[in-house]
Amino acid sequence: MRESASHCSPITGYLFVAALLLAAGTCAAQGYPGKPIRIIVPFPAGGIADLFGRVIGQKFSEAWGQPGVVDNRPGAGGNIGAELVAKAPPDGYTLVTGSIGTHAVNVSLFSKLPYDPVRDFAPVSLIMEAEGLLVVHPSVPAKSVKELIALARARPGQLSYASAGHGTASHLSGELFKSMAKVDMVHVPYKGNVPAITDLLTGQTSLLFATMPTVLPQVHAGRLKALAVTSSSRSPAAPELPTIAEAALPGYSVTNWIGIFAPAGTPRDVVLKLNGEIVRTMQAPDIQKRLVNEGAKFTPMTPEQFGAFVKAEIAKWAKVVKEAGIRVD
Repeated sequence: MRESASHCSPITGYLFVAALLLAAGTCAAQGYPGKPIRIIVPFPAGGIADLFGRVIGQKFSEAWGQPGVVDNRPGAGGNIGAELVAKAPPDGYTLVTGSIGTHAVNVSLFSKLPYDPVRDFAPVSLIMEAEGLLVVHPSVPAKSVKELIALARARPGQLSYASAGHGTASHLSGELFKSMAKVDMVHVPYKGNVPAITDLLTGQTSLLFATMPTVLPQVHAGRLKALAVTSSSRSPAAPELPTIAEAALPGYSVTNWIGIFAPAGTPRDVVLKLNGEIVRTMQAPDIQKRLVNEGAKFTPMTPEQFGAFVKAEIAKWAKVVKEAGIRVD
């Protein structure tokens, strides 16, 4: 028996080790979560990442009996919160609601990003894709995208557009609009959608490219004026509004997205468990109805599919940023 064991083949030994690792990972997932899960939202409270981060956190609590605690860490276009998670222990207890900004655009916008959006994270699941809305303050004398462009050309540097921060979808939407329309508008960055919307409502800025769920209620209340949607097709939530592409700028298209990421090295079984619960949450009838009403959608993805999606977004926006000459530092 001793001789047989000593001549065990390398393949058999590898399979034995692999089986042990698989068993260990399964046990880790079975015991997970054993304490509260912190969800870092790299933007202020009230924005779309915060709203759906809280939905996910609540569902974690209901499903597993451990609190899903949202921790808002805004600043630097989401880079502060994203970096915090990139450097967190890879145990599944610190997650981030990453966005098109933090995980697709910022790597091209900033010369020195404090994290790598691919290398430093384990993609967990897409949460949602939200259509954008171009809204203006009622004092802006423009009733269409063409009229807004004509106004901006007549008043170079006098119109200002707010954004949720450098590198966010609202910033990119504005810069792409400026580039394609050949207009000069002043960018006013904020630390999230909520303060950007607040100042727009008081007339401190002229316009905003915002995710539809955050501004549609203000449009319905008559406090803001909607001119168009930023996506490539009209929205079921506001079918009367044209796209910016059909209204004036063919080829224009920006759609925001939010997803959950864990630190790189997080056990695969833990990532899969998180993914499964997020998919179940986002496919629930009440959440689906809410998404449609707010101009957003959810596409189920495995962690691998979400990772491929992120890489494709990075490549897509790198080209846009370069062609538009957009820089923030």
